[in-house]
Amino acid sequence: MGQDRPSKTAHAAENGDSAKVARGPGRRLHGAIAHKLGTAILSGQYAPGDVLSGEVAFAEELDVSRSAYREAIQVLTAKGLVESRPKAGTRVLPRTRWNLLDPEVLGWAFAGEPDIQFVRDLFELRAIVEPAAARLAAQRRDKNDIKIMKDALAAMRRHTLATELGRAADRDFHNAILNATRNDALQVLSASIGSAVNWTTQYKQRARALPRNPIPDHVRVFDAIAAGDAAAAAEAMGVLVDLALEDTASAMGG
Repeated sequence: MGQDRPSKTAHAAENGDSAKVARGPGRRLHGAIAHKLGTAILSGQYAPGDVLSGEVAFAEELDVSRSAYREAIQVLTAKGLVESRPKAGTRVLPRTRWNLLDPEVLGWAFAGEPDIQFVRDLFELRAIVEPAAARLAAQRRDKNDIKIMKDALAAMRRHTLATELGRAADRDFHNAILNATRNDALQVLSASIGSAVNWTTQYKQRARALPRNPIPDHVRVFDAIAAGDAAAAAEAMGVLVDLALEDTASAMGG
């Protein structure tokens, strides 16, 4: 059925924006194409099963070289978004194949208006992972872990979560907790969890300022971890994630 749909390249240029991709050398150019197509897929402009325009047609529509387009498709393929086959073309894969926890894919999901169910899915993941991580961190952290968390909290206070520096400090705080677990499998999730924290925080502030100051919630998590109180750390992190979901749902209007 996907082959019967017309090319949707024009839909990626809604609101009068040019379909052309900003030009740049090598990696930047194919990265910009991958971002454009990835955002279109994550936003639903391309549905699973849709076949993208042919290489030549797409390169002409985006005003880029065929090699840059092919490199961009390789990026999307590596992230599980598309599959290319000789004669069959490049087809969007089912959502279950997408690497939704890839930080770049998360960025594409939030480049437009994110799907509310996906946002809830991210918070469910955080609610499962982060309280357990905080519990382990309270049991296994060392002085350096505590220092990193403390410095991150100080930066969050100094810059606020309305700034990129403040959100970077927020990511550092959550990453430090995952690293303090001394669990390699959990540490692998740090980039994904950090990206989810960053994008949901940015999203909450698109239409208005944060409805409340979330830093005290982080302080309670830190205090429990620093004190070595595993149960209190897990509880405080659970509350932090629940309140963050409430704030995000409010920003999304539901």
